[in-house]
Amino acid sequence: MHLAARWEDRAHAFREKRARRRGYVPTVIPYTGYGAAGWVRVLCRVLLTRPSSDGRAQYKKIRGWRSFTSVPVNDVAVTVRIGDSEFRVTADRGGVVDHVVDVQLEPGWHTISIVTDDSETVEAPVFIVDPASRVGIISDIDDTVMVTALPRPFLAAWNTFVLDEHARRPVPGMAVLYDRLRREHPGSPVIYLSTGAWNVAPTLTRFLSRNLYPAGPLLLTDWGPTHDRWFRSGRQHKTESLRRLADEFPDIKWMLVGDDGQHDEEIYGEFQAEHEQNVEAIAIRQLSNSEAVLAGGRSKAEQRTGVVRWVYSPDGAGLARELLGEEGTR
Repeated sequence: MHLAARWEDRAHAFREKRARRRGYVPTVIPYTGYGAAGWVRVLCRVLLTRPSSDGRAQYKKIRGWRSFTSVPVNDVAVTVRIGDSEFRVTADRGGVVDHVVDVQLEPGWHTISIVTDDSETVEAPVFIVDPASRVGIISDIDDTVMVTALPRPFLAAWNTFVLDEHARRPVPGMAVLYDRLRREHPGSPVIYLSTGAWNVAPTLTRFLSRNLYPAGPLLLTDWGPTHDRWFRSGRQHKTESLRRLADEFPDIKWMLVGDDGQHDEEIYGEFQAEHEQNVEAIAIRQLSNSEAVLAGGRSKAEQRTGVVRWVYSPDGAGLARELLGEEGTR
């Protein structure tokens, strides 16, 4: 194991021991999962938090900077209940549960229960993709559905650790675009793929709901060192997630939505080259000049080959015109 990972594990062990002495208890933070016929991907995280004294669910009280100071519980056993079935899984060294369990559910939304031996039971939504679905949406978050200005260190820290979802600004027209795409393809899955940390998943979920984006799983990452490197690679996380979705849903063609401020064009282009049969279209939101400066510049557009359409526009309305036409039909 990498030296940094060993240091992190020791720090987590020290903080966990100290938190338990102070009376902190395990709390499950539920995330939206997804699945298909015969399986469900369960996502959640286990943290130590102060005992609840007001009757509110403990995980709903973890907001803003507190999500980054909470203590993850390492290798804790977690029980997942889905209908009449029960599964025992284990959280990783960062307290994250990411497991696929074998269970049969009908297409659509379902609710599952998650609990540890010492925590309250929480409920998590899961979306089961209809085997008849042929089109889905994979969307970036930062500067695609939400204006972030991440490369500005102080503003990024303020947005992440202090402000809540009420202070974040949606990208104009993107929620309407996704709604129109889903109406044209009823039952299509929507998955939000970002390099953000699992710590901000509850805030992002509330932001998406408040701004009328369609509900869907968040695929985030865990900050910090890994077994073989100092920091996790956000680009690798996106690339591996896209490949996994192509393997899990071989009959679905994805509409990939991102922006031209980081690596979305390059990542989507590489995915298209490998899995062109799994790509319906690629939509890139063009940042304004000021947004591009904050994002460290624009990605360099390349000559695109193949049958997949690439469309560009600064907002959701423009992308909708390119993808769906003025009257909303293709």
